[in-house]
Amino acid sequence: MANISSKTMLHQYLTFKLGNEMFAIDVSQVREILDVTTITKVPRAPEFMRGVINVRGSVVPVVDLRLKFDMPKTEQTVDTRIVVMEIALDGELTIIGTLADAVHNVMDIEPSGIEPAPKVGAKWNTDFIKGIGKHQDQFIIILNVDRIFSADELAMVRQDDSGQDMKAA
Repeated sequence: MANISSKTMLHQYLTFKLGNEMFAIDVSQVREILDVTTITKVPRAPEFMRGVINVRGSVVPVVDLRLKFDMPKTEQTVDTRIVVMEIALDGELTIIGTLADAVHNVMDIEPSGIEPAPKVGAKWNTDFIKGIGKHQDQFIIILNVDRIFSADELAMVRQDDSGQDMKAA
């Protein structure tokens, strides 16, 4: 029984790369992982907003986290994927796709194995970092995806030029 209770303490995270950095998001927020498809540009969208894709009849906005994190734009390779995830925004569930240079695997990390993000010397805004995990000799930046985008940023993503709501249900 002790094994079962210790197992329930583990949290699962999907790991992916942006540049040389390894990131992770809670697997419960991941809907699916897609090969890169045609991304339709949206006029007057913020730079990090690459466009929209069709996912089984629903319009899903695609963002480039590299641009959001002040990194160079994602260049598509054979390993590039779109991670479709659910984020909470103003109490609503919003579906969004993010570009990843490569998706690695689902990893179990114990809460005790996650340290708070350092407040000094961090390259990124620590408000959207849940913590730093470690796997073998590599640090993994665990993101709080609900905090990466502001409501104003995603309001631009969720509406096209005609003001029609593009939010996927």
